[in-house]
Amino acid sequence: IHLGISHILNICLGFASMVIVFFCNTYYIMVLAWGFYYLIHSFRSELPWSSCGNPGNLTCAQLAAARSPIIEFWENKVLNISSGLDDPGTINWEMTLCLMAVWVLVYFCVWKGVKSTGKIVYFTATFPYVVLIILLVRGVTLPGAYDGIMYYIKPDWSKLQEAQVWIDAGTQIFFSYAIGLGALTALGSYNRFNNDCYKDAFVLALINSGTSFFAGFVVFSILGFMAAEQGVDISQVAESGPGLAFIAYPKAVSLMPVAPLWAALFFFMLLLLGLDSQFVGVEGFVTGILDLFPGQHNHRYRREIAVAVCCSLCFIIDISMVTQGGMYVFQLFDYYSASGMTLLWQTFWECIVVAWVYGADRFMDDVARMIGYRPFPWMKWCWSFITPCVCMGIFVFHLVNYKPLTYNTDYVYPWWGEAVGWCLALSSMLCIPVSIVYFLFRARGTFRERWDHLTTPVWSFHHLEFLSPDVKPSSIVDDNKVIIFESVM
Repeated sequence: IHLGISHILNICLGFASMVIVFFCNTYYIMVLAWGFYYLIHSFRSELPWSSCGNPGNLTCAQLAAARSPIIEFWENKVLNISSGLDDPGTINWEMTLCLMAVWVLVYFCVWKGVKSTGKIVYFTATFPYVVLIILLVRGVTLPGAYDGIMYYIKPDWSKLQEAQVWIDAGTQIFFSYAIGLGALTALGSYNRFNNDCYKDAFVLALINSGTSFFAGFVVFSILGFMAAEQGVDISQVAESGPGLAFIAYPKAVSLMPVAPLWAALFFFMLLLLGLDSQFVGVEGFVTGILDLFPGQHNHRYRREIAVAVCCSLCFIIDISMVTQGGMYVFQLFDYYSASGMTLLWQTFWECIVVAWVYGADRFMDDVARMIGYRPFPWMKWCWSFITPCVCMGIFVFHLVNYKPLTYNTDYVYPWWGEAVGWCLALSSMLCIPVSIVYFLFRARGTFRERWDHLTTPVWSFHHLEFLSPDVKPSSIVDDNKVIIFESVM
């Protein structure tokens, strides 16, 4: 976004999004580490999660208490999970090496900036489509695939009456589109001033949702096969979150002929998709840090150093997630730090500040100045009314239907664990009101004068050629005197 935005918008929303994306970078990489671990173990003649190695002549009581090999592998080998959050246990060194490997990979893909990352993404973003097509062709030829696909495309409309469905849908959309994280804004800051960001927004939405819809056929064809093999309803094998990627799908591929091939393809695709998301998150965070001090510390390798510090700090925090109690820590970060609750809060205030503080009409004029034509008026109504109302509505639903965090429905987090989670959530959510109060207190004059000063747009010298004559010179300042967060709103 190459617009002159007011101080209060920059600081309040910028710091909040930086906190959220930092937390997201910290815990999301664990999905890559787990995927990398599974990928390594896929290159075997027999998948290690296809059998547990226990004797087959079990008594009825032993059989009733037995667990499937894939759950044994996931909880005892990958996680080596402990009894609870208060029992961290020892470090899983195999997972630590996998975590270190993916962080090193992320570093060397991001350290030179968007030009080098963009070339890598040409492969990491397109090859998963090849894998998805291969898996779809294989999936639809399996017995039970038709039932799985019908289960997917014939929804249960009665579920729309449940608040949790709307909460999950809103959370997924906001997280999938990286709304509120500031990452898209950071990447957009590298575009030319006249880049058609309005058209890009529609293209992004179509590709994102289209890919998700297409991937659903791949997933549910496999789930339909797994349900047919076990003789159960599809709803009993459908998982969400880590359970789908590391329990349901590995179990399905273990039932296929040439299982190691399909397992390797799936986890390689999962690794590439995760790397794409991690690239965007790290790039967005580092861009924000560097733009925070645009004319200072012009060290030759300042970007490489900033990326190294970011990756190293996240890796140190991630060590808590490769212990025996690491899964409980991971869920705390996932549920509180960068969840739908914080993203909904962030996006609500983005809409309020852009539409009501900066001004929706002024923002429409700025976009028109950039792309050469005015966006459809519907966009202004979305910024002003529809999106903030939807965000706040789902946010209130989330609070009203709040339930204590659990793991596998049987372990309930202790009160102090939930307190830590709320601290993670409030660390970003409080950035907005605290920043407003702080800068209003520091400003001079009456309340009205302070508010007008903090909400006056700031334009930079390199925007002069794009400004219309009605822009006052007082709103144009030197880059070295005012910090302009061009890449983090």
